[in-house]
Amino acid sequence: MKILLTGGAGYIGSHTIIELDKAGHSVVVVDNLVNSNPESLRRVAKIIGKEIPFYEVDVRDKEALSKVFDENKFDAVIHFAGLKAVGESVAKPLEYYHNNMTGTFVLLDVMRQNQCKNIIFSSSATVYGDPAIIPITEDCPKGHCTNPYGQTKSMLEEVLMDVQKADPEWNVVLLRYFNPIGAHKSGMIGENPNGIPNNLMPYITQTAVGIRKELGIFGNDYDTPDGTGVRDYIHVCDLASGHVAALKAINNKCGLAIYNLGTGHGYSVLDVVNAFMKVNGVNVPYVIKPRRPGDIATCYCNPAKAKAELDWEAKYGIDEMCRDSWNWQKNNPNGYGK
Repeated sequence: MKILLTGGAGYIGSHTIIELDKAGHSVVVVDNLVNSNPESLRRVAKIIGKEIPFYEVDVRDKEALSKVFDENKFDAVIHFAGLKAVGESVAKPLEYYHNNMTGTFVLLDVMRQNQCKNIIFSSSATVYGDPAIIPITEDCPKGHCTNPYGQTKSMLEEVLMDVQKADPEWNVVLLRYFNPIGAHKSGMIGENPNGIPNNLMPYITQTAVGIRKELGIFGNDYDTPDGTGVRDYIHVCDLASGHVAALKAINNKCGLAIYNLGTGHGYSVLDVVNAFMKVNGVNVPYVIKPRRPGDIATCYCNPAKAKAELDWEAKYGIDEMCRDSWNWQKNNPNGYGK
């Protein structure tokens, strides 16, 4: 299949190109490079041994996006493009709603005009809010999202459901990610956050490499085994292969399909920190800080549906996630050199 990846130069997108190529699909990338670096695509090209067609386009630019579709006949779109920093979304709600919502509206309109009605949407476990059941299944009711980033994911799921309901020719797959960490085993590509990281693993690796003085752990009084928050961490390469597997649902004319992508195992913040130090033999100084507003105690999934319907399951454990994250950071202390 010929696949358009919006936001394909980002962390998850760049790893997904490799998995799609491995499975025999061809890929075109659209990215406005606001939160990504074209160096990631140059390195992916080295890994797979071929250039990746790339358009520096913002998906809100209908004219530019239409030109991409005029020049290519796509079988499906994997939609990664979007702003994704929780804290920033609280500070800049209008920018987040405009970017994430409007960008998707324009993309869907251009897809419809070009009779490309297959989309895999990069959603998030944040749509479950404070989950009603643990482990979380796809039947778990959606909860109240505590930040504008999560709201955009939840609202866009509703939009995509309505589009598919109104026109059953559409095949829509909603992939609810848990917490991607890790990097490609080559150490050539990985997570490259701008400024202070919002996620745990890049903060750990930047502390280990000396960029940050210490890691802040927000809260150690949750109702969890060690008091720190428990999450479902998934290796980014497993997450990437989940998108390839999701194309099976598209091929089977799924209509609407929803899948959790996680390991089904909950690891606390201290579990991850201790595993990282043990596996890599490096020290990560940390301090306990007050809880962050909106954080929940425990969040991990039951990934059985993806296993049953897509024949997909996560292959990598916490040790590989920690080893590959450090391999990327120590070989690229400044990320892609920004």
